[in-house]
Amino acid sequence: MAIFRSRFAGHLAILTLLVAIAAAQASSKPSEAELAAITARGVLLAEYDTAAWQATDAVQATHPVEGRSGRYIARKIDAEWVVDFGRLNQAQDKFLVAYEAVQVSAKFQVKSFSPAREDTGWNLAAAKGIETVMRDFGGTSRPYNIAVLPAESESMYVYLYPAQVKAGIYPLGADVRYRVSQDGTKITEKRQMHKTIIESVTARTDMTVKGGYHSHVLSEVPEDTDVFLVLTRKPQVPEVVVAGPYMFTIDLNGKITVEDRPR
Repeated sequence: MAIFRSRFAGHLAILTLLVAIAAAQASSKPSEAELAAITARGVLLAEYDTAAWQATDAVQATHPVEGRSGRYIARKIDAEWVVDFGRLNQAQDKFLVAYEAVQVSAKFQVKSFSPAREDTGWNLAAAKGIETVMRDFGGTSRPYNIAVLPAESESMYVYLYPAQVKAGIYPLGADVRYRVSQDGTKITEKRQMHKTIIESVTARTDMTVKGGYHSHVLSEVPEDTDVFLVLTRKPQVPEVVVAGPYMFTIDLNGKITVEDRPR
């Protein structure tokens, strides 16, 4: 009888453990607030990227003086974007703005500053943040884009993600999001969002594509750059992301929905 009770207790303990694990897994499903935050960051990242290349085209059209600017930094003011082009001074205590592109409706208007406008605010912190993360990230065999977005707790996010180098090919992967201190000098968090690069190819004209699909190995939630991909890829189609026990769908507006992964 004692042996029976011992075995029963062992089985009960295992059953209790399994129930606890299942409950923990169920409770770990990302909340709507968490998914909405990923969407918000991804949308802003896509806007930043679009503003950067449109502003760059606008500045190039003015035939800028070579060597006056080596870095672009964008920021959203109300509903419009401002992109400043310049460089850190030798002492690295000022960002020298040579050109500024201001979004007016769907176009960017360019101002030139000679001598350069000295900035000790957001541009300085963002430029120093970029230099800080690039030292950590190291060299790459392909071009990368950089974006700096404000973050909570008086910090900033600095994104490094592979640039599109061929029309119709949209790279996703080998990307990192850093959280950097307010002055741009200290990395407080590093998040590897994807491991290897996936090349997303434009859909063929002789077929209809209803959506894309990829899986995650580093996390159990979609990443900001997953939303970015959906918003910037042409033609636009939803993306299904399989991560851990869940399957996420990112719609054309960047909204994320989640359901249990089919077994």
